[in-house]
Amino acid sequence: MPRVKRGTVRRAKRKKLAKLTKGYFLTKSKLYRSMKEAADRAGRFAYRDRRRRKRDFRRLWIVRISAAVRAHQITYSQFIHGLKTLGIELDRKVLSDMAARDAASFAELVAKVKTTVGEKQPSSESAQAS
Repeated sequence: MPRVKRGTVRRAKRKKLAKLTKGYFLTKSKLYRSMKEAADRAGRFAYRDRRRRKRDFRRLWIVRISAAVRAHQITYSQFIHGLKTLGIELDRKVLSDMAARDAASFAELVAKVKTTVGEKQPSSESAQAS
């Protein structure tokens, strides 16, 4: 079998890895095997976290909305249910932004929801009486 020396191909492959791992700690940016392992590991984390980021932001938005509606004496689940009942189709990202930046309009929205939720649910006094 003929010998293959790989000349420019080997160098190009190494340069590509070196570019990916530039700035990594110690040998992870210097030695070929360490560069390869570090780049593979970083790639796996990057792939995982691109999916994870979507979950993390949704959780953040829900926490912000929950905190904002609790200031108006209503729970997050009642608020979302009220929005669906009213047919208001604002996503959690927009609601979170509205709660943080435009408190007045968010308060109006909560007031609308509270009237809707208040009409639907029986009062706690009548539930205890029966």
